[in-house]
Amino acid sequence: MVKAVFTHADGSIYDDLPETHYHFPRTYLAVAERAVGDWIVYYEPRRVAAGSDRAGGRQVYFAVAQVRDVIRDPARADHFYARMTPGMYLPFPTPVPFRLAADGGWGGADGGDLYMESALRKADGSTNKGAFGRAMRSLPDAEFEAIVAAGLAGVRDELGAEDWMQDERRDEVLDERRDGLLDGAGNQASAPPPARRRWGAFPDAEALEAAEPPAQFSPRPLVERLTARRLRDAAFARQVKAAYRETCAVTGLRIVNGGGRPEVQAAHIRAVEADGPDALRNGVALSGTAHWMFDRGLISIDDDLSILTARDRLPPGAEALLVADRRLIAPQAAAARPHPVYLRWHRDTVFKG
Repeated sequence: MVKAVFTHADGSIYDDLPETHYHFPRTYLAVAERAVGDWIVYYEPRRVAAGSDRAGGRQVYFAVAQVRDVIRDPARADHFYARMTPGMYLPFPTPVPFRLAADGGWGGADGGDLYMESALRKADGSTNKGAFGRAMRSLPDAEFEAIVAAGLAGVRDELGAEDWMQDERRDEVLDERRDGLLDGAGNQASAPPPARRRWGAFPDAEALEAAEPPAQFSPRPLVERLTARRLRDAAFARQVKAAYRETCAVTGLRIVNGGGRPEVQAAHIRAVEADGPDALRNGVALSGTAHWMFDRGLISIDDDLSILTARDRLPPGAEALLVADRRLIAPQAAAARPHPVYLRWHRDTVFKG
């Protein structure tokens, strides 16, 4: 078994749904077969397909998943699917750039940059475009661990205040890897860490930092962390709440408690118990009451993002809580909105309308 990088672009011409399957031509069959039973990271390239809502790809590693098996595409010759193990897809709350400049930025002029994949860097310090051009490529264990450690840095192994904001620990992990102070498993050397640099924060992050100490980076083995339900819940909650700006998508309410913590909850559309992935597109931000109604099938969401109600089953006054136009308050980016596959599952399996 060998870990790997799978490249996925928004609006890809391939039949990809990264949470569940990855579509590829025979050229990469050997890479995919070696990765069966092991972990991969997803990379988003600069080029995106026509029709994408992005002007350009982010050039970041954005998720981790485990490959269950590889099967033939029954409809397209010389093409295959790598199917992911249910429940083992996890987006990074803080996507990781493929290259870091010597001054700590995202990389620019070639020469002194750190590449998260050493194979992408030529001996003269420039980018190996031939290696970069391979959509699927093997990844050494140490580099896999460094990417995942950076992507999950700041996420505790349980829900907490830190899961409402973008913690600075990711910056430290990348700084320390660049300076040779952190190994691939995230273990810190004895030298002191460099000064922190903020890369941006979610709303109310400063208030949360003042109220509670920063999260400590977990020393638990990486694979154990990746499969832990508490960590997955925390990472999922952070992404969903940030995408919806801590606002309930069906009522429009954004309630913040006295400690500065938004009360909105991250709901899975397709339940975890039914192999629903911890993916942003399988999530929606809901208030406690709306979450209760959604899980019990009293409300649902159509493919056009209109809100559906089981009118004869709603508690008295509940319908008045919903937004007037009965349309989901969704993220602007199409890639962050609920996916029709998961919405259809909720309507067919849970909704009582």
